[in-house]
Amino acid sequence: MGKEQSFKPVKLFSGVIYREHSEYERIKWVLEEHFSAIDIESPEIPFDCTDYYEEEMGSPLFRRFVSFKELVMPDQLPGIKLLTNRIEDEGAREGKRTVNLDPGYLGEANVILATTKNHYHRIPLKQGIYAHMEYVIYKKKLTPLEWTYPDYHKPEYLDFFTKLKARYRENIKMLFE
Repeated sequence: MGKEQSFKPVKLFSGVIYREHSEYERIKWVLEEHFSAIDIESPEIPFDCTDYYEEEMGSPLFRRFVSFKELVMPDQLPGIKLLTNRIEDEGAREGKRTVNLDPGYLGEANVILATTKNHYHRIPLKQGIYAHMEYVIYKKKLTPLEWTYPDYHKPEYLDFFTKLKARYRENIKMLFE
């Protein structure tokens, strides 16, 4: 029988989908106020693999990823998703969101996103929030899964998460040495 152990902290990040650059700049400040300083920021990437958000947010849409300096515990993810949902609602104009926030974390073994949508491969956490595994880290490499979103196959996304994995290892090394 295995012995229970405490979870290790994980590297919090958020994807940000937006149309207006000023909204992205505003939301970065809001996210830093709630979480911690941003330590990695991806370049702007066209969000063009789906038109899912265009009716609500317009087009063209862009995505950036940001990660936060302070590590969090993985069981904080449902509360973080509920908070980012409120942040989206507070910034809405005429009932339409100006940003979409997709928080998640990178840990030793995988990259997890928080979602409110259930599906066969998602794990219920609490308060209507599910865990969606986007990548596994296998043989030190980020590996997409059968259900990995199409845009998460883009080289720019993989580049960001590769940098995030390296930063996470630095953070863990400093924390546990």
